[in-house]
Amino acid sequence: MKIHPTAIIDPKAELHESVEIGPFCIIEKDVKIGEGTILESHNRIYTGTRIGKFNKIFSGGSLGGLPQDLGFKPETKTYLEIGDNNTIRENCTFHRGTKEGAATIIGNGNYIMGNVHIAHDCIVGNQNIIVQSSMLAGHVVLGNKVFVSGLAGIHQFVRVGDHSMIAGLAKVVKDVPPYCTIDGNPASVIGLNAVGLKRSGFSPDARNMIKRAYKIIYHSKLNTTKALEELAKETNPIPEVKYIIDFFSSGKRGVTAHRTIGGGGGGDEE
Repeated sequence: MKIHPTAIIDPKAELHESVEIGPFCIIEKDVKIGEGTILESHNRIYTGTRIGKFNKIFSGGSLGGLPQDLGFKPETKTYLEIGDNNTIRENCTFHRGTKEGAATIIGNGNYIMGNVHIAHDCIVGNQNIIVQSSMLAGHVVLGNKVFVSGLAGIHQFVRVGDHSMIAGLAKVVKDVPPYCTIDGNPASVIGLNAVGLKRSGFSPDARNMIKRAYKIIYHSKLNTTKALEELAKETNPIPEVKYIIDFFSSGKRGVTAHRTIGGGGGGDEE
């Protein structure tokens, strides 16, 4: 292993032989770090952290520290689990779970920029981009291929649907529906994440069906329950529409409302 002589590593930590550890890192006991992962200088990796393969963690990280929960007892055994192929830039703070055996979970292929905070019990999916100084409060569930712009704040227990985009400085207090763009304080849906859907390879037909589904939900003058019933009546709705129906049906905090901007169509034209 390429371990800098100034690094402090507990003998009970488990590191793959290919791991690289930079200057002044501290790795506590009961930490596991997988093949090909690189830690630059001044990272502290706390007890109960599991880091997978081929991650690049830049300097100044604090990963797996105690949750910022006044009811948490430090002797409770909880975890932070990070998957494979993630890039974690400078000075990020990720906290472990709060309940016995629980974990904060970060998936694979995420690009997490500097000063991002991911609080206790969050679940972050795959291939997300989280921009500088954004914050996820406790128990947030972030889907896949989400773009979180800089300085956004996401309230505890909020769910963020796949392929959505959160604008910079947004205050997110309700669930973010999949495939949409939200903005504002408090945030509102301003349209589809049309660019993101194109880049992810969604066909024109799929994009049109998603757009039609949201027109029924937000513009048909039906309440949400009736709008979802209307969508469910369709014969063999595409998987994306099924996901929209399931997302709205399973929420507990409510889903972010729609607003138009500039007198136009809410920014959802492609």
